[in-house]
Amino acid sequence: MNKVRYVYGLSSALLVGGAAISLITGSPLGAQVAQNDDAVMQRVVPVEGAPASFADLTAQLAPAVVNISTRQRIEVASNPFAGTPFAELFNRRQGGGGQPQTREAQSLGSGFIISADGVVVTNNHVINPPDTRAKLEAITITLPDGTEYEADLIGSDAASDLAVLKIRANKTFPFVKFGDSSSARVGDWVVAIGNPFGLGGTVTSGIISAVYRNTGQGGAYDRYLQTDASINRGNSGGPLFDMRGNVIGINNAIFSPSGGSVGIGFAIPAEIAAPIVEKLRSGQEIQRGYLGVGLAPIDEDFAAALGLPKRRGELVQTVQDDSPAARAGLKPGDIVTRVNGKDVTAEQTVSFLVANLQPGAKVPVELLREGQRLSLTVTLGKRPSETELQQQTQTFDPNAEEPMAPGTSDTTIEQKLGMQVTPMTPAIARSLGVPTDTRGVVIAAVDQNADVARKGLRRGDIILSANYQPTPTVEALLAQIKTSAEGKRDAIVLRIQRGNQPPAFFAIRLR
Repeated sequence: MNKVRYVYGLSSALLVGGAAISLITGSPLGAQVAQNDDAVMQRVVPVEGAPASFADLTAQLAPAVVNISTRQRIEVASNPFAGTPFAELFNRRQGGGGQPQTREAQSLGSGFIISADGVVVTNNHVINPPDTRAKLEAITITLPDGTEYEADLIGSDAASDLAVLKIRANKTFPFVKFGDSSSARVGDWVVAIGNPFGLGGTVTSGIISAVYRNTGQGGAYDRYLQTDASINRGNSGGPLFDMRGNVIGINNAIFSPSGGSVGIGFAIPAEIAAPIVEKLRSGQEIQRGYLGVGLAPIDEDFAAALGLPKRRGELVQTVQDDSPAARAGLKPGDIVTRVNGKDVTAEQTVSFLVANLQPGAKVPVELLREGQRLSLTVTLGKRPSETELQQQTQTFDPNAEEPMAPGTSDTTIEQKLGMQVTPMTPAIARSLGVPTDTRGVVIAAVDQNADVARKGLRRGDIILSANYQPTPTVEALLAQIKTSAEGKRDAIVLRIQRGNQPPAFFAIRLR
């Protein structure tokens, strides 16, 4: 199966779980009509067979589906020749180089209103694009009638890709409610409403193609409703409705070799989304259980080699140092078969089971180790942020010839020192052959025309201190660069460690 492509700002919809959904239209006098009243729905949808038309259902639901656009600012290097032999020449002609510049970026997506006061649900990636340099400046909500409102971000959760917004308006809005996605069956009719390609309100229909589909992308929430209802760029964050007007999914991703719909779309199930949305709406912190292991599915070859049932259990590839799993005694090579009394399957992974438990919970874990069945009790930790998890698992090859990539790290460090740095992580420390508790920042790339290169510094070197002050973070290094610049100093003293060699001091000229 080809890789799932997440089409940010374009190809997702909304989902949440809960009670039966209704679209409610409010008047200034407070009169409201439940749109999913049984008598109304019996006229809209036949009891058996395909509906004669989706028109009445769409008319009731569409007023609560909105378009979402955002504006962000992205800081970029002011030197267009950064990382090339012409960088120094440009800086000299500009009087030593300019300040970082910013450019504007935009994103488009969909969302839906879940309360009369204008609370909106969407995908996190619609309002927080993957470019970590982007700073969100404004969110605009456009209703189906073309009316625009500014909105505030109430809360977001990267792990589940959900976000909650609040429209800035003192009025009553039509809204929908979450349905029960756990009752969805393969073959059920569904309707998707959203903003594909920025065209505005668009309706597509189809069926549920699969429930609890695992796409192989990993993570705690790789568990979707699959549909053949056409989902395209801009549908992100929009609702997937059942035939009673319930939001049973939030359109989130598509499988596509080309970027367009090929009839395989994925929606976050409402039963997963609704509790998270409620916590975000009330300002609660989203806490999830954490084991601290790297896992791989048991494919046919593993099953054949180990004599195991197919698509059952997951193989422990790595165990993080000082993690709940390490303290409980899990080891690489263990095969986890059950967590908290529930079987581990392709549709019900270890990550999913653990993430839906609270930190501090004592959880029985059943596993196979060298053919023997064991049972361990793990006290779960608190799941780190997605950024921290990526840092834990990232690999770092100090011998790789990585060129400078302007704008991918702090631009001040790039401009003043002619290098890019990355925070130290246990994974990087192991790859560099130093203790995992080493504190410093790691050089990721060097401009070969800068003094840092002339002094022999290179990728993989660790900056332990600057101006004799420890640099455990990128921010600490940046602070010392600014101190030197404000003090009219032309150079900065760095203490560098390379592998297991003794640290050495270098005076690096500032640009």
